[in-house]
Amino acid sequence: MSLTPPPHGSARSSGELNERIRGLWLRAGGRLSAEQRREYEQLVTEWATAVREEIVKAA
Repeated sequence: MSLTPPPHGSARSSGELNERIRGLWLRAGGRLSAEQRREYEQLVTEWATAVREEIVKAA
């Protein structure tokens, strides 16, 4: 997975990103390596962006 976020907002929904975050934790067995931590941080940042975009669209 690329650790570079999309240039303009998130191309993935918050739900999809949430599933990826959950899957990462499950695969890691609750302990993230340094590489997994970087992926987790990128996913959470992208998830937060997606949530904000979904709120704006709903408003």
